[in-house]
Amino acid sequence: MDDDALAEDLRQVIGELVRKVRAADTMPPGEAAVLGHLDRGGPHTTADLAHLRGVTHQAASKSVKELLDKGLVRSAPHPSDGRKFLLHITDLGRTHLQRERAQRTQWLTSAITDTLGPEARPQLRQCVTLLGRLASHTP
Repeated sequence: MDDDALAEDLRQVIGELVRKVRAADTMPPGEAAVLGHLDRGGPHTTADLAHLRGVTHQAASKSVKELLDKGLVRSAPHPSDGRKFLLHITDLGRTHLQRERAQRTQWLTSAITDTLGPEARPQLRQCVTLLGRLASHTP
C-alpha cells in the first residue's frame, strides 16, 4: 500500500471514529469545542476562539452566547485592550465539560472492550503512540 492510500484510509477511519465518539455528546459540537479550548488554553477572546476552531467569528459568537446564557463561561474585560472581552470557563462549565469527556471515554472504553480482544489492546496502545506522533507534525 502506498503512502497516499494509507493516508486516505487513516483519514476515513479517524473521521468515522471521531463522529461516533461525538455522538455520545449531549451538547452541540461548537459549544463543546469552545469549552475545551478555554479549559486547555485559558481565557480567549471570541476572535481567538474562531481562529482556533477554524470557523467564522459569527459562528464562534453564537456558541459563546449559548455558553454565556447557560453560565458555562463568563466574560471579563481584557486587561490590555478595553475594546475586548476575555472568556473564561466557569466551574459549572468545567463540570459540564468533564461530564462530556467522561461520556466520550465511556463510549470508547465500551467499543474497545466489545470489539478488541486482550491480544489486540497492546497493538492499539502502539497505534495511539504513533497517532500522537502524527498529530504533533507541523507542515
